[in-house]
Amino acid sequence: MSERIRTIRTPGIRTRRRTPDHDTAPPRPRLARALRTLAVAATAVALAGTGLAPAAASPTVSPAASPVSTAAAASAPAAAAETPAPAEDLDGACVALRLGSGYVTRKTAGYGTNGTAAKAAKIRFEATGLGTYFLVDQRGSHLYLSIFNTVMPGSSYGERADWAAVRSSDGLQLASTFNDKRIGAKLGLLAAASGSFTAEPADGCAEVPDIATGVSGTPEPAVNADGTLNGFIDAHMHVTAAAGFGGKMRCGSPFAAGGVEEALKGCLSHSAIGASGWTGALISGTDPFMDYRGWPSFNDWPEPKTLLHEQAYFRGIQRAWESGERIMNALLVANRVICEAYPEKVTSCDETEQIRLQAQYLRDMQDYIDAQSGGPGLGWFRIATTPDEVRRIAADGKLAVIVGVESSELFGCREVNGAPLCTTADIDAGLDELVSYGVSGIYPVHKFDNAFGGTRFDSGAQGAAVNIGNKLSTGHWWQTEACAGDAHDNEQPLRSDEIAALLGSSGLPAGTIAPIYPEGPVCNVRGLTELGRQLVDRAMDRGLMIHIDHMSVKTADAVLGMAEERGYPGVLTSHTWADRSMIARIANVGGFVASYANAAHTQGDREGFLDEWIANREAAPGVIDAYGFGTDVNGLGPQAAAREDAASDPLVYPLTALNGVTLDRYVMGDRVFDINTDGVAGYGQLADWTVDVVHKAGADGPLLEQQLMAGAEGYVRVWEAAIAW
Repeated sequence: MSERIRTIRTPGIRTRRRTPDHDTAPPRPRLARALRTLAVAATAVALAGTGLAPAAASPTVSPAASPVSTAAAASAPAAAAETPAPAEDLDGACVALRLGSGYVTRKTAGYGTNGTAAKAAKIRFEATGLGTYFLVDQRGSHLYLSIFNTVMPGSSYGERADWAAVRSSDGLQLASTFNDKRIGAKLGLLAAASGSFTAEPADGCAEVPDIATGVSGTPEPAVNADGTLNGFIDAHMHVTAAAGFGGKMRCGSPFAAGGVEEALKGCLSHSAIGASGWTGALISGTDPFMDYRGWPSFNDWPEPKTLLHEQAYFRGIQRAWESGERIMNALLVANRVICEAYPEKVTSCDETEQIRLQAQYLRDMQDYIDAQSGGPGLGWFRIATTPDEVRRIAADGKLAVIVGVESSELFGCREVNGAPLCTTADIDAGLDELVSYGVSGIYPVHKFDNAFGGTRFDSGAQGAAVNIGNKLSTGHWWQTEACAGDAHDNEQPLRSDEIAALLGSSGLPAGTIAPIYPEGPVCNVRGLTELGRQLVDRAMDRGLMIHIDHMSVKTADAVLGMAEERGYPGVLTSHTWADRSMIARIANVGGFVASYANAAHTQGDREGFLDEWIANREAAPGVIDAYGFGTDVNGLGPQAAAREDAASDPLVYPLTALNGVTLDRYVMGDRVFDINTDGVAGYGQLADWTVDVVHKAGADGPLLEQQLMAGAEGYVRVWEAAIAW
């Protein structure tokens, strides 16, 4: 990891966009990956038909070394058709391209192929995927294949500026991923033709700026001397949300073929003249007239409450990993009702289809980071499907990305007026499919009542909106009753004892006729259903982690009762969506506890992370020795606001992260982020937040730091115990 810290690029602008209007949907992961694979394959097939001699396996070459050490050195006669290998190690390479005895040069219009070495264009390769690149000349122009089949300089990235690169014994071949046409020399111009290049190392390439992590120094080992993991866990986040909710609800993405300017460009649809501008205002109170533009200015986003804008760009995740994050729980998220309500969409709203798309999107993200890191398997972002894989990834000093699912209608298991719309066969088939994706944990219940059980209501104005969603999903409003004990679900905004009593005079639960509820604590009438018991049974059989969050008190009580009765440890709360009465039961059965990554102390209606850590330890005295947090980033939940006392008690940069590295302020384009004034505007400030909460813990700081850095190990042990159960 320390080597990656030393070699990170400097900040600035990388111009890559698919269309000029800066308002496109995130790439469709499966389609994008398929197109790139087909482009590489088509080039390979075309080359195989030329009768070229078989090439020896191409060695992996660092971009800092000769980019194409396998170029056209072979002179043996052709013996059989060969299959060229994708060139996947060229990211960042600066080269001069030679065709025979002539070099590619920049001309007034287009590129020539008969130039001298002294006049050769300096071409930088920047990975857009495994084996695919955009090419930038020394003037910063993007090489693209024009409609006239000549290669021309362009001002920005687009689909015609994306190139597949393969190697054979004859040299390096480049083909447009747009139409599979190879390029070479034609009438002295670089154009569509069968060419093979020798790529010679060069200096003087244009800079292709990026986002620097702002991390330096040598980190503590990722694995302690006793073999335990050393690092923290984000137990709840949504890195794939850009591909969810129909693909258009969010602005931005955690990665993009065209780099940071494409991934974090502004979206006109998220301004006052678009649907998302007003949706964001309703969800989190953001200003619909905010400056919608993103890179490089970021005048008005990201902020802790800009919930419809990307808050987890991969460089921010990299900063967190370099600062001690060992495990990231990437929850694939789906909600059919929200998707259908949003006016723009490019993918299905079916929740199973949304989960499938996001599972592929996560693999595409891993491939993209591999491509940025030199080739398959070389990236720091590694999907882990078992505890053993987590430990192996940690031993390599990389970030283990585990996969979970948070879906309101899991496997299509809605209930409509009490009638389930799925069977036990659907449950078995659904669980088997999730396991095939490497999913390690599930939410049986999310925002709405479903065929498995009742939900824990949202509160406030958001509760009223989500209750409408529940009506659309189930055919009924949330229904409440008096709670049997101190534990309760969240109070509702429309409350009147008199009206509730009048509406319930016939003995019907509150909420049956209209969404008006009694004053004070209330509980959902719905608990764990028989189908819910079967789901939990089958999840336990597969060693899956069962998230208690979002379950009604009655549902959570029943699930924990099953875990206690059977001695099943694989239960957890990851982001403060369970009643505190459940904490001791989760901890005592051997489960895992994490809190929402709010500011250190309570501010407004957001309970402070430190306050909750203390309360949870008191609820389960002597039991909790490892602790986690859940950011819920990209999950329609706000990030930590700046501390109210930060002006009088600020963190002073540079910071020392929990794993010993040095943190400067995080910089994105023209904007500099400071935890004292900006809070956690995005994942790039997560490492700063961990330092802040330890700082505010005072005398308890060393204990909190120890428990956070034991969080990854604690989670993996629970997962291991669940599998061994």
